[in-house]
Amino acid sequence: MNRVPVEVIGNILSHLRAARDVVIASTTCKKWREACDKHLHMLSFNSEDWPVFRDLTTSRLEILITQTIFQTKGLQGLSILMDDVDEFSASAVIAWLMYTRETLRCLFYNVRTAPNVNILDICGRQKLELLVLAHNSITGVDPNYQRFLFLKSLSLSYVSISSLDLNLLLTACPKIEFLGLISPEIAITDAQVTVELTSQTLKKVYIEAISLDKFTLEAENLEKLHLKDCALELFELSGNGSLKHFKMDDVSILHLDINDPMDDLEIIDVNNFTIVWSKFYQIISKSSKLRRLRLWNVVFDDEVDFVDLESIALCFPELTHLALSYELRDDLKESVLHYSLQGSSSMENVTALDLGWTVLDEHFADWVACLLKRCLNLKELIIHGVVSESKSHGECHMLASFTTSIVQLMRKYIHVNVQFVYE
Repeated sequence: MNRVPVEVIGNILSHLRAARDVVIASTTCKKWREACDKHLHMLSFNSEDWPVFRDLTTSRLEILITQTIFQTKGLQGLSILMDDVDEFSASAVIAWLMYTRETLRCLFYNVRTAPNVNILDICGRQKLELLVLAHNSITGVDPNYQRFLFLKSLSLSYVSISSLDLNLLLTACPKIEFLGLISPEIAITDAQVTVELTSQTLKKVYIEAISLDKFTLEAENLEKLHLKDCALELFELSGNGSLKHFKMDDVSILHLDINDPMDDLEIIDVNNFTIVWSKFYQIISKSSKLRRLRLWNVVFDDEVDFVDLESIALCFPELTHLALSYELRDDLKESVLHYSLQGSSSMENVTALDLGWTVLDEHFADWVACLLKRCLNLKELIIHGVVSESKSHGECHMLASFTTSIVQLMRKYIHVNVQFVYE
């Protein structure tokens, strides 16, 4: 190691990230101490990394963090995540940020302080490119200037902020490409809880655990939108047709309004979502470039409004991966099979199928047969289903009959990899 440049050692120490490991490694020799002091790029203080953190008093923790940070020069990344620690003094936290802010590119900040520390005032007008805030409060965002000229990624978790300040914060980031919102506390400004966001540079948006009356997103260059564990009465999306990946996971939306051509959409992934298929299909029907379609554990509002395989085959000619799973009552299974039998258009590009059913039975086998007849170049078939645990003679016979039917169907698809995932 004597021949290794001190700058390279500093880069190695930066990959350790955890402050405790960096401090221990720096005691190796004088050269390593110099690398830690002058060439360390990333430093992380996380209460999960070292159990001793939880046993120390807050004042002792502040001293350790202060001593470690003040022994470095030119930090580009700083992570302070203290979930299980009492409130820090604002003066100590401000000192850490003031010492590092001119060189910081990435800041991960989850620290409770008394009083609250205004991260925007301290780190604004600097070279920050990534900012992750948790359990913080943001108020009074200045609308008169662009505060974060280099910021590309912003994540807010359990942050208290008004809808107006959130939109102003986006405006203050002229180069922002990613926005993540996890369980924010949105201040109520009128009778409705609403959020209206506008950005010309956003490419990816992740929203989790939000309950609102209205959410409006206007993003001209948006490429990926992921909604998770959200309850929204109205969701509006406006764009210029750049969206490529649309994902909803355990989401409740009464009114979905997408004013976006959806021409470039390539991936649709919907899980645990109650939907009127005809309305949703109308939104995505012109997505001729769609490659992956996943509708999993979807409950349809209309008893006869099921996924039309014929329409999917005709409207999505480039589809390669198809995943369908129904939560069905027994009296609806024949209806699904009836709609699947209509038409005969093939899905020549589909090479992978994921199929699920409430309980595997003969209706499901017939439904699989309909899909196999359309997917002439299939290479992988994965079947998900529920099998009763009672092991009655009738159920065992049904399962054996079902498996036999599937094997018979697959005889002409010798090249296909078939997997059964029983629950």
